[in-house]
Amino acid sequence: MPDSSPESAQEAELARLIVATLNLDVRAADIDPDAPLYGEGLGLDSIDVLEIALAISREFGVKLRADDKNNRTTFSSLRALNRYVRQNQAS
Repeated sequence: MPDSSPESAQEAELARLIVATLNLDVRAADIDPDAPLYGEGLGLDSIDVLEIALAISREFGVKLRADDKNNRTTFSSLRALNRYVRQNQAS
């Protein structure tokens, strides 16, 4: 049975946002939440990450800075990105 917790629902929403923002040739449901976003895994580069950061800012109101030293960790996987968004979302 699929996990329907608020966290997994937002993870699925983030996956859809990434696929739509970058016009990826992959289904959002097929993105492994623990797979790397950079390099192997989804194969994103720094430009892709900037586009995703802008989309997340618009969609969730969470600011991601290009010069943040934690970006490698924040964007390490869909799950890590979702954790960051949840922790920094305005309630």
